[in-house]
Amino acid sequence: MRGRGAKIAGVLPLFMLFIAGTISAFEDIERLRIWPLPAQVSHGGRRMYISGDFKLVTEGSKYGDTSGILKEGFDRMLSIVRLSHVISGDRNSSGSGGSALLQGLHVIISSSTDELEYEADESYKLVVPSPEKPSYAQLEAKSVYGALHGLQTFSQLCHFNLKKKVIEILMTPWNITDQPRFSYRGLLIDTSRHYLPLPVIKNVIDSMTYAKLNVLHWHIVDTQSFPLEIPSYPKLWNGAYSSSQRYTFEDAAEIVNYAQRRGIHVLAEIDVPGHALSWGKGYPALWPSKNCQEPLDVSSDFTFKVIDGILSDFSKIFKFKFVHLGGDEVNTTCWSATPRIAQWLKKHRMSEGEAYQYFVLRAQKIALSHGYEIINWEETFINFGSKLNSKTVVHNWLNTGLVENVTASGLRCIVSNQEYWYLDHIDAPWQGFYANEPLQNITDKKQQSLVLGGEVCMWGEHIDASDIEQTIWPRAAAAAERLWTPYAKLAKNPNKVTTRLAHFRCLLNRRGVAAAPLVGGGRVVPFEPGSCLAQ
Repeated sequence: MRGRGAKIAGVLPLFMLFIAGTISAFEDIERLRIWPLPAQVSHGGRRMYISGDFKLVTEGSKYGDTSGILKEGFDRMLSIVRLSHVISGDRNSSGSGGSALLQGLHVIISSSTDELEYEADESYKLVVPSPEKPSYAQLEAKSVYGALHGLQTFSQLCHFNLKKKVIEILMTPWNITDQPRFSYRGLLIDTSRHYLPLPVIKNVIDSMTYAKLNVLHWHIVDTQSFPLEIPSYPKLWNGAYSSSQRYTFEDAAEIVNYAQRRGIHVLAEIDVPGHALSWGKGYPALWPSKNCQEPLDVSSDFTFKVIDGILSDFSKIFKFKFVHLGGDEVNTTCWSATPRIAQWLKKHRMSEGEAYQYFVLRAQKIALSHGYEIINWEETFINFGSKLNSKTVVHNWLNTGLVENVTASGLRCIVSNQEYWYLDHIDAPWQGFYANEPLQNITDKKQQSLVLGGEVCMWGEHIDASDIEQTIWPRAAAAAERLWTPYAKLAKNPNKVTTRLAHFRCLLNRRGVAAAPLVGGGRVVPFEPGSCLAQ
């Protein structure tokens, strides 16, 4: 599917263009060691220490945290900062008195809700130390999810001093004002080609928060397997690889809840009408015939009843405003090759292409009836873009220039162009991920506003629990900065950020994320003994 694993002509020439460059203000930025780079940053030159009983204070905040999202985020932040080291206590080696010791973090959130809404305010302001209370850092945010991003940034300011056995913050005072450039910053995982155990998915979600990605696109089912329980049609997961390689309905709900408490939306995908052979393992009537099993039978009302049942069940747990209906790589010859479907096409005066359009549009109507807006792969736009529902988001993966055409038509778009943002293309280096610009050649402000953002795709043909992390990271982080940081602050030459990205890759390793070296493509191994900072 989608040319996964193919050699990527053009990637290396693109990034080679960036090798030549001049020394600039980015040298100072690279000293910050923050990833992704915030919108506005200033710092000083003092050292401060974190108290052994560093505490969370929420005085003056409108957010009551009855669900515990903020407290859990604060505790996770402390855990990743401490890195399982033994803290020596309130040691203040600077000799500057109590002002050099931070007693806690004062968090002020102006919204009382913790509902995770798409395009919710993710901005934050972080000051270390607070001018009003010098023994505290201060974090202000409109929403609790903006505060979670602020906690991630605060965690990157902290370092464990191995000599003094304390946590310190260098280069204070810090003043950071930050917000994302794009509202959709996604990572796709594929649990059809290889089953991913629940702890692995949760680890991926945790690692996404470190880079401020906010959408987990869960490509749940495909041709190869159907691992998810669907209560309305319980035989669908007969298409799983085995009885142990399945997700219960409650498992899916737990993944959504786990992600939501970390500020991450879960986008569920069923890829119809193609990529659905596994559906027929439990319900053979969904196949055109025994010998011709894909795409789904366009002529049968039962096909659409099953889609309706799936989306009805989805609506109970997948609360993101979008659902992904696929629609790519549909080979319709099976329909004409099956006599009863060929007769149906003739009766309804449809060609195969028109039947493809009929299927996609009918599936869209079902999704809309369950309160979803729709995402479809780009082939639907290429074949019948003017017929798509106005609430459609077109997911670009193939054609250069498609984003311009989609936005010119008034539809929204997500960018995942495979030559730069497909993680399974393991020969694609991180420089190409960093340099890929979603708004390339789009100068009209209205069209720019229709580009929701982008997504890196971890297709699963050659990925399982053993190698997913090192295939995702650190290249996904390169794309994450492209999607978060203001355009004017991005390096024109990706190699200028090598030191800072290497530091982030080492940080991921210290936090238990198996991020691969930067040198080479994806999933490479260290080429010789040495520091992770140099590889």
